[in-house]
Amino acid sequence: MPTFDAPDGTRLAYHRKGAGGDGPLVCVPGGPMMPSAYFGDLGGLAGRRELVLLDPRGTGDSARPADPAGSRVDRQAEDIEALRAALGLERMDLLGHSAAGDLVLAYAARYPERVRSLVLVCARARTAGIDFPVERRREALELRRNEPWYEEVGPAFERAVSGKADDADFDLLDRLSYGRWDAAAQAHAAACAAWFDEGAAAAYLAPGAFGGAEAARAVLAALDAPVLVLSGALDGSPRPDSAAEVAGLFPRGEHVVQAGAAHNPWVDGPDDFVRTVTGFLARADR
Repeated sequence: MPTFDAPDGTRLAYHRKGAGGDGPLVCVPGGPMMPSAYFGDLGGLAGRRELVLLDPRGTGDSARPADPAGSRVDRQAEDIEALRAALGLERMDLLGHSAAGDLVLAYAARYPERVRSLVLVCARARTAGIDFPVERRREALELRRNEPWYEEVGPAFERAVSGKADDADFDLLDRLSYGRWDAAAQAHAAACAAWFDEGAAAAYLAPGAFGGAEAARAVLAALDAPVLVLSGALDGSPRPDSAAEVAGLFPRGEHVVQAGAAHNPWVDGPDDFVRTVTGFLARADR
């Protein structure tokens, strides 16, 4: 397991999977603050492209920082830069999922010259001043009205919105993160629940994390790199039209909606996911 040191001395780990392509695809997990293990092989993407899977500080095989303040999302951009240097890459292809969208955008705004391409998978964009209101998640819930679990999940959703949800409610809400609540989705959700660290997530989103949104947005609007924004047709955060807004930030942005997918598209439709990402990266390589 390879490691490197962050600027504050925290020892961070990453994992290599697969081979192929013109350089690795550096993958940053969301959560926030989940270990990269939840990516698996990204639905088989490792069979087509070498993946470098980062364990953010305090997750997976990475050390916990001495000062939790270093885990704030904007400060972790320096961890991504230290990883790039450790890999010996002049520029890199970078993927961020879910809450890691905020982190890879913070990195791209700070080091635009180091970004060869970006892949944003069901990704947040608060770094650029774009948020996804909880009401949009209700729209996604209504798309699932014919699911056998809908009558249970609907009330759990309302309790969550009002701040009255318990652990059982959040377990029910996991169904909204997947296009199908099958064995693969259930196993993935159970692993994510075991790995989630509420304290680490709070440190990631500490006050001030998104204070530079206007300046970041200006840099991203001039980013000279291709950007893929991939959203799930059934996802509530972001809904596809919100993901299209994110793609519109970039001069070379494109948006693809994966049919039948929610928040974890490589679990919902691995073949579609791999086809979309590899096609994009092949164009970026050229």
